[in-house]
Amino acid sequence: MKILLIFFTFSLISDSCCNMRKRVEVKNGKTALLRCEYSQNHIHDAKRIFKEEKYYIDEIINSTWKKNKRFSMTDSKDQQFMTLIISAVTPDDGGVYLCGVSVYSHSYSYSIINTVHLHVIIKVGVSRATGHSGGRMMIKCEHPQHKTKPKYICKESDGCSERKNPGVQDEWMENGDVSLYDDTRAGVLMVFFRELKAADAGTYRCGVNVSHYTESFTELQLDVRDGAKYPKTKTESAHLGEEVNITCQIPEEHKVNFCKEDDDHICQNISTSAVTEMSPSSERNEERVFTVSISNVSVRDAGVYWCGAETRDTHLTFISLTTKIQLNLFMAPVVRREGESAEIFCPYDSIYKSKSKSLCKGKCSTRDRNTLNETVREEKETKTDRLTLNDDVTASVFTGTITGLTAEDAGKYWCAVTLERDVNYLYTHLIVIMNEELDLTKYEGDDVSIQCKHHDEHQKCFCKAHEPSMCVKDGVSLETIRDDRFSFSDEASTGVFTVNITDLREEDSGIYWCGSHITTKVTLTVKKGKEVIRNPVQRLESEPRQILTEMCRRRCRVAEEKQRRQACGTG
Repeated sequence: MKILLIFFTFSLISDSCCNMRKRVEVKNGKTALLRCEYSQNHIHDAKRIFKEEKYYIDEIINSTWKKNKRFSMTDSKDQQFMTLIISAVTPDDGGVYLCGVSVYSHSYSYSIINTVHLHVIIKVGVSRATGHSGGRMMIKCEHPQHKTKPKYICKESDGCSERKNPGVQDEWMENGDVSLYDDTRAGVLMVFFRELKAADAGTYRCGVNVSHYTESFTELQLDVRDGAKYPKTKTESAHLGEEVNITCQIPEEHKVNFCKEDDDHICQNISTSAVTEMSPSSERNEERVFTVSISNVSVRDAGVYWCGAETRDTHLTFISLTTKIQLNLFMAPVVRREGESAEIFCPYDSIYKSKSKSLCKGKCSTRDRNTLNETVREEKETKTDRLTLNDDVTASVFTGTITGLTAEDAGKYWCAVTLERDVNYLYTHLIVIMNEELDLTKYEGDDVSIQCKHHDEHQKCFCKAHEPSMCVKDGVSLETIRDDRFSFSDEASTGVFTVNITDLREEDSGIYWCGSHITTKVTLTVKKGKEVIRNPVQRLESEPRQILTEMCRRRCRVAEEKQRRQACGTG
């Protein structure tokens, strides 16, 4: 057995005409054109193209003969470039091709002018997704056979020149306007658009690098619609420890997806075992309403939720989130009298122990924040004038104490954790009872007018309740009373509003509260029937005319009788 060994000698030369390295990308099964320029010096030299393999360099083709039917080569001497044509490209064709010229034809010596890197990409399918401008979208690209291979997403319109990839595996990472997660356990790349824009529409590749020169991808055609219908925004409030029901609408033919947004704006899917349909529709393409119930609500449940439709095909799952729900929690109101002290307790999730905390009145967003004083952090105490903040990280509670309460202290207070964006998760109402009280007594059938002072336009409330805290949640306010005997008039310029009650009844008796956060106690007593008049003069004035006449006659007879007795000496 004879073994023929042929040795090649290569040298790398720099040619001013040419770029030494090129990248060519071609889809599996298509035709690849690998073009190599050369200078005037090599017009008459024999051309060769080689391919780098793992352990050797293989001569693919030269300008005089063919080695493989799928490979052919042309030499355009007038334009000074040679072209390798590969038809019906396969993944094995990917790699590095060396374009060279023969220097010494008998000794197999060649000079390499430039190289071409051929990347073969395999399209496994096409998917279509629809989102809405301003909404969120999660795309899950499945590559179960390439779990640990690096994955990416790119846009066809820019030639996939900007490939977004997580950079690390099994961890969420931001890359521009998207967040990415490469799940190596499932072989899934999750791509989360934090806020869809019209410019995000287009054709994408959601792919995986199978090898250094071979890629596999699913084509995604993303449509972003800009309409007033979506996204929807709503706010829900729930009392700590109670249950809250969150409702959403999605097209009937889709699966429900419900997720909670974290501090990095990423919306992670949560269990939907509590989802119940409220009004399912039997007509195709109609929307249906569903409800998610959260029981025993805690501070960890507060935040931003999204719901939307989930669709899955062979290689992709995409979730269009169209309804944003802000879930706020509230505690029982804090009720104190003018001049007293009030403590506002703010429990928080233990994950925020090392974060700074703030107590805000009215508004606590980044743009409109009304922070009462400097933030408190890590068991430190801050104090300004009448307010003290203290953070107990062991109990995961920070406390705001306000001394010497005045009318201006009353209002809505937010507990906030200061991050890159504020987390406003909990609020309470501070109700200040004014020392001045009203005590009114009336009779059935009478009318009464009660004047109430208000300190701003949003505190004009009249409520009947045993305690002012009940007015926030359970009290009967003037707005909910369906009785024509009650009316309301406002004298805005004087800072006074008046509640009028006509034709009083005994059941109208009770304790009323004027104002929402700043409130005045009003005790109204309605008695049954008129009081009996005991004063004789008042009684005379109230008797009928005939009774008065009879009384006058009697007095006259008594006077006449007295005069007669005196005249007779018998008186």
